Amino acid sequence: MTNIILLGPPGAGKGTQAKRLEEARGMVQLSTGDMLKEAIAKGTDLGKRVEGIMARGELVTDEIVIGLIEAKMNDGAQGGFIFDGFPRTLKQADALGDLLSRTGQTLDSVIEMQVDDAALVARVTGRFTCGNCGAVYHDVTYPTKVQGVCDVCGSTNMKRRADDNEETLKTRLMEYYKKTSPLIGYYYAKGRLSAVDGLAEVDAVAEAIAKVLDKP
Repeated sequence: MTNIILLGPPGAGKGTQAKRLEEARGMVQLSTGDMLKEAIAKGTDLGKRVEGIMARGELVTDEIVIGLIEAKMNDGAQGGFIFDGFPRTLKQADALGDLLSRTGQTLDSVIEMQVDDAALVARVTGRFTCGNCGAVYHDVTYPTKVQGVCDVCGSTNMKRRADDNEETLKTRLMEYYKKTSPLIGYYYAKGRLSAVDGLAEVDAVAEAIAKVLDKP
């Protein structure tokens, strides 16, 4: 079993690589956003607390997020867990370390998906998806063969995320660098940090991550 953290700014491709790892290694992605939605949908006691907090426009506490993570980890995963979107702060990193220690597990690797900001902005702002099947395209690097028509299912229902614009992305990047980038030094000091080129081709990024995980 291998437990890892994927670190990187919005649009770095963490979700894509997490799905690859799930398919290839039987790992389970623990995405904070997905866990919050799932808890609310299931109507658990924790989910009801989360729903109330979010309805009031308040931030979900670290304690609740750790509780959600612990509940998911108790379900088990043959290949281990991928932490995506958590931790975001040094306080959360300490809390995760305490949880792993308490449950007799380890954090094996922290993989930083490094990006160039200007290239990342170009990547994200050109991104669009098929609203029918979810296929992902890009204005420049991966357009549809017929403009406005999905290559996979033929739908013309193309969508762009409301926050996939330059101004919003720059704000999200600043938030990442202020709060999350200190984790890079934190995990480097612990001897857990490795880096890959997050803007390489998807297959190349997957190979680089595999080399990190498979090194002796």
